[in-house]
Amino acid sequence: MIRPRPAGFWIRALAAIVDFAVFFVVYFSLKVVGARVSGVDRESSDALKPLAFFFTLVFAGAYTSVLHCLAGQTIGKMLVGVRVVAGEDEPPLFGTALLRFVAYFASAGTFTLGFVMAGLRQDKRALHDLIAGTRVERSRQPEAAPPPTESPGPVAAGAV
Repeated sequence: MIRPRPAGFWIRALAAIVDFAVFFVVYFSLKVVGARVSGVDRESSDALKPLAFFFTLVFAGAYTSVLHCLAGQTIGKMLVGVRVVAGEDEPPLFGTALLRFVAYFASAGTFTLGFVMAGLRQDKRALHDLIAGTRVERSRQPEAAPPPTESPGPVAAGAV
């Protein structure tokens, strides 16, 4: 069995941008809902930023962990055609996916060099992949259908 090609830095960065757009929508929505519920006007809603940030962080952890353990893909990874796998081509277990999310902070805490590792290593694994024992690879392409076999055309009635 041929193993799919590892996903490199730039395609993973594009997937992350899409996922960060989802997080921004969640953050903004939480701020708006929080302002409406608390009756605070828009200018005073800055007081809600820490709470909205905290709940967005919780959402991000649940979003990445649950989607990675279910299908190996977040929305961003689905759109660019990559997936997270652990072991023998299986999506990671929830604990592994959660560890991978927590390890993002180690990748970011090294002045983002943990993420850059995906572009420098032969196997394209970032620091959080090494910590969690995962890898990101391109999704399998559907196999090409075999060429049609040539069949004799219809036989005319009475032809010998």
